[in-house]
Amino acid sequence: MSRFTSEAAFLACIDRHFPNEHPHMVRGRGDDCAVLACPERMSLSSDLFLEGIHFRCSYFSPADIGYKSLAVNLSDLAASGAVPLGFSLGLMVPPADREEASADPAEGVVSGADAQCVLNGAPMGTEAYWDAFFEGMAELAREHDVALTGGDLSKAPVLGVSVSVWGGPAASEQGSVPFLHRSVAKAGDVVFITGDFGLARIGLMALESMGRDAENLYPRAVRAHLRPVPRVADGQAIARYAAVQGGDPRMGLMDLSDGLARDLPRLVGTDKGSQLCVELEIPEEAVHEEIATYCLANDLHALEQAALGGEDYALVGTCPPEWLEGLRTVLPGVRVLGHVAKGDVHMLNGMPWEPCGFDHFA
Repeated sequence: MSRFTSEAAFLACIDRHFPNEHPHMVRGRGDDCAVLACPERMSLSSDLFLEGIHFRCSYFSPADIGYKSLAVNLSDLAASGAVPLGFSLGLMVPPADREEASADPAEGVVSGADAQCVLNGAPMGTEAYWDAFFEGMAELAREHDVALTGGDLSKAPVLGVSVSVWGGPAASEQGSVPFLHRSVAKAGDVVFITGDFGLARIGLMALESMGRDAENLYPRAVRAHLRPVPRVADGQAIARYAAVQGGDPRMGLMDLSDGLARDLPRLVGTDKGSQLCVELEIPEEAVHEEIATYCLANDLHALEQAALGGEDYALVGTCPPEWLEGLRTVLPGVRVLGHVAKGDVHMLNGMPWEPCGFDHFA
C-alpha cells in the first residue's frame, strides 16, 4: 500500500485533482505567490475544519472531509450573493500511524479507533486516503468552477483543514450586483429561509450514536451533516432580485451555520444593539419528517431541536413584506419563518425564546 512520505507526494496528488490553469489565475500554484485576475470588489471568507471539533474520522470518509471543508466556505459566499472564484488551502496532516495523536476526547481531540481515520483499509498516510480526500474537495470545486490557487501544509497532531475562499459580484443586465450582508432589517420585515433547517443536527446526533448505520434510518439528515449543499445559485438570485429593487439596502442574508436560535439575532443585528428581535411562527408540520421521527424515538421536542440545529447552510434572510411575492417568483422554495419586531425578546410560536445555538467556546 503506497504511503506518502514527502511534501512532494502531497503536491503531486493535489495537481492530479486540481488544474493549475483558470481564467482567474494569471499565474497558478508553484511560485511563492499566485497572481490573480480580480474584480474591483470581492467577498472573502475563511473557515477552519478540525478533527474532533467539526468532524470525526470514525464516520466522515476522507471524501466527506474534503468536500465539507470547502462547502462551508462556499456557503459564506452564497450568503453574500457572490460568484466563487478561487480558494487557498491550509492542511494539517497527522502522522500516518496516528501513534502521536492521543489526547482527552473531552478536550476536543478524539483518540483510539476514531484516530485511525481508515477508509476501506486505507490509513490516513496512504495515497488512497488522500486521493479520496482531494477528490471530494475537487468534485465541489469543479461544480462551482472555483480555482485552487495555493496554500500550505504541515505535520500536526490531528487532521485540520483551513480554507480561505473569495468571489466576485454577480452580474445582471444593469451591471455588477452589490454584495448582500446582515443587519439591514427593520421592524415589520419578513424573515425567510431557502433550504432546510435542523436536519444536520439530527444527522450529527444519529451518527454519534449509530455511526454510518444511521444512513439506513435517516438518509437525508446524515447527508445534510456530511455533505451540505452550498446554496450559491440561490444567493446570487436573491442578490440580483434585491439589486432590481433599488434604493437603500433592504435585503439581509446570511447562511445558517450555528442554528436559527443563534443566527437569527445576528441577522437582525441584535448583537450590535439594533433593538430588534425576531418573532417566529413555525408550525410543527414544517419540521422535516426525519427530524420528527428521530425526536419521537428519542423523546425530544422536534421543533426545539430543529431551531437549535446548526450546519444546515440554508440561507436565511430579511426583506420588506412587499418584496416577498417577487422573491418567490425568483425562488419558489422560499418559506416565511416569521417577522422582525421592535424589542429584545425573541419569540417562537408566541413564547419567549432564548437564543442558544452553537458556540465554539461555550
